[in-house]
Amino acid sequence: MLPRMFVAMKAFVEYNGKILLLREGAKSPSAGKFGVPGGRVEPGEHFLDCLHRELIEETGLNIEIEKPFFVGEWRPVVRGEQWHIVGTFFSCKASSMNVTLDSEHDRFVWINPLEYKKFAIMPPEDEAFKAYIAQKR
Repeated sequence: MLPRMFVAMKAFVEYNGKILLLREGAKSPSAGKFGVPGGRVEPGEHFLDCLHRELIEETGLNIEIEKPFFVGEWRPVVRGEQWHIVGTFFSCKASSMNVTLDSEHDRFVWINPLEYKKFAIMPPEDEAFKAYIAQKR
């Protein structure tokens, strides 16, 4: 059986040089792992609207979207079903660090992007961090 295909938008939210990471909660197949905010595009939804919606839902933050810098894919098994997700990662700016977590995440941290390897980062966010750091040089 072919995997279910999804498109996702992900945000490298920056505030004062720090990047926001969210830790997946206990109900997630990736519980305990860190990633950047974002999620799947709903049918008929514009991709930038998706990014704004996901950021509000997951963090309560209003963001300024800058530019895409990385495209990655991952293939999780969710509730016994194979998925294939293609995600576009955007540089974004936040106007504050006041995060209000949703119920899907249990922790957030603002990190120096050069220190991402100190965290259990989900793929392909690890590759996205390399691209993010390279574009800043």
